[in-house]
Amino acid sequence: MGVLNILLLGVEMLVFFAAMLALFRLRSTLGIGVFFCALGSLHFMETYLAASYYVQLPFGISLSPGSAVLFAGKLALLLLVYIREDALVARQPIYGLMLGNLVLLVLVFFLRHHYVVPAPGTPADLGFMDQLGILMVWGTILLFIDCIAMILLYEHLARRMKRHPVVVIWLTLALVLSFDQIAFFGVLNLAMGVPLSAGLGGWAGKLVASGVYAAMLAAYLARFELADAASRPRIADVFDALTYRQRYEHLEITSKRDPLTRVLHRGQLEPLGRDLAAVARTTGRPMSLLLVDVDDFKQVNDTHGHQVGDTVLRLLAETLSDGLRQADHVVRYGGDEFAVFAPGVPHASALHVGAMLARRVENTHLPEGVQRQTLSIGVATLPNDGETLTDLLNAADKRLYAAKAAGRNRVVGAGAD
Repeated sequence: MGVLNILLLGVEMLVFFAAMLALFRLRSTLGIGVFFCALGSLHFMETYLAASYYVQLPFGISLSPGSAVLFAGKLALLLLVYIREDALVARQPIYGLMLGNLVLLVLVFFLRHHYVVPAPGTPADLGFMDQLGILMVWGTILLFIDCIAMILLYEHLARRMKRHPVVVIWLTLALVLSFDQIAFFGVLNLAMGVPLSAGLGGWAGKLVASGVYAAMLAAYLARFELADAASRPRIADVFDALTYRQRYEHLEITSKRDPLTRVLHRGQLEPLGRDLAAVARTTGRPMSLLLVDVDDFKQVNDTHGHQVGDTVLRLLAETLSDGLRQADHVVRYGGDEFAVFAPGVPHASALHVGAMLARRVENTHLPEGVQRQTLSIGVATLPNDGETLTDLLNAADKRLYAAKAAGRNRVVGAGAD
C-alpha cells in the first residue's frame, strides 16, 4: 500500500507540473493570466488537502499531497516565473491569493448571519470554513515570505554554482520548504491536532518533491526557455527591491535609444553595423542597409516650430519601426536621417522595403497643417557592395545623394552609382 502511494504521488507530481509548465510555455500565446488562474484555482484544494487528507507511506510516515505535490510545485513554479519574468510578475499571484483569502473570510462572516433552510446533501460546515480560511490566509502570508527568501537564496546560490542549475534550484526549494513546513505545520498541529509524524512525513515529502521539481524545472529551462531572450507604473513594495535585473535590462535598453524618437541612437550605428556585417559574412547571408532622409524636413521646423517638428519626427520614426521586422534595426543617423539594418534581406527585397517605408511615411497621420512627408532612400547590400560596414555606408550614402539629386521622394539602389 505504501509503495502504491509513492507511485501515485510521483504520477501526481508529473501530471501537475507538466501541465503547468505547458501553460507557462504558452504564455506568449494565451497570456500569463491563464497560467496564474490555473495556479490559483488549486490553492483551495492545496490547503484543504494539507488540513485533512494524508496518505500512508512506508516506515509509518504519512504526508499530504496538498503539501508535497501542490504547494512544493507552486513554489517551484513561482521560482520559474521569477527566473523568466522577474519579481514584478512573480508577486502578482501572491497578492491575488492573499486578497482572495481575505475576501473569503469576510464572506464566511456574512454567511453566518443568513437564515438558512434545510438543504439536500451534506450541510455546510462554516466552522471548518473558518479554520480553512485562517489556514489559507496564514499559508499565503508564509508564501509571501517564502518567495522573498526564495528569490534571495536563488540569486545568492546561482552566482556561486552557475554550472549546476539543478543543485541551485533544489537547494533553494529545499531550504525554503523546510522553513515553510515548520511554520505551517505548527499552526496545523495547534488548530487541528495534526500529529508530529505527519509533519515529519510532509517535510521528507517536500525535500523529495524539491528534487523532482528541480530536475524538471532545469530540463524545461534548458530545453525551452534559455534560447528566448514601455515602462509602466509600479507598486512600490518589497518585491520592487528585488527587480534589479529587470531595471538593469531596462536601463541597458533605454541607454541605447535616442530620447526623442525612441529608435537606436547614432552611437549604436557602428557597433551594431559591425556585428551584423560579421554575422552576415560568417553565415553567407546578405545584409542590407537603407539610409533614409526625410525630404525638406527643415520646412516643418521653420513653418510650425521645433515642438511640432519633434512630434512629426517621433511619428515618422514610429512609422519606420512599425513597418519593419523584429530582426531589423532603426538608428537615428542625423537630425532627420535614419539608417535601417535589414539582416538576411537581399538587395532587390531591400528596394521593396524602402518603397514600402516611403508609402507608409506618406500615409502617416501628422499634426493639423503639416504637409505630408516623403523620403529619399539609398540602399546598399553586403556582399554585393562590400564586406564591411564602411563599404555599405559609402555605397548607401552615394545612392542617397543620387536620390536627392534626381528630385527626392525615391529609392535608389545598385545601378545608379
